Amino acid sequence: MTKEPLVPFSANAWQPLCPKSGEQGIPIQLTTLKSLLSCHALEQLNANASYAFCRDPLCPVVYFSEEGQSFGVDDLKVPVFQKESGEDVPVCYCFGWTRRRIWQELQGSKTPQAILEEIADHIKARGCGCQVNNPQGFCCLENVRQVILEMQQRKAEEQNPIID
Repeated sequence: MTKEPLVPFSANAWQPLCPKSGEQGIPIQLTTLKSLLSCHALEQLNANASYAFCRDPLCPVVYFSEEGQSFGVDDLKVPVFQKESGEDVPVCYCFGWTRRRIWQELQGSKTPQAILEEIADHIKARGCGCQVNNPQGFCCLENVRQVILEMQQRKAEEQNPIID
């Protein structure tokens, strides 16, 4: 079995800009697309093209190629954290952490650090499969940190409302 390179693009290669939003894309490995595209979308995939991930939350494009092909949220088997704000959308695809679960754990006995350490322990034990589970194609720990920070800010605002 051959492994795809961790950095599939050289510095002189295609600079991925989303055709819809114009945002800089993140180069993505073909393995991620093959794992997460629906059957119909997978039939359209050009395995010889380079693809990138669009993280713009307002853009319907998830993946796009240097040749102009694109796949949207409806072309994936899973909801995309960066595109959907629902409480049950995965934040951590490998270990089942959703916005709802993070909120519930923070309201209960878990600290932000405990949540992050639990996920990190699984990662250290080589239990994650971000490349095939997470639409962005790499570790979601920063997404979890972002959600925790947003929830801490929300909680602080609820406890200390600004009165004009």
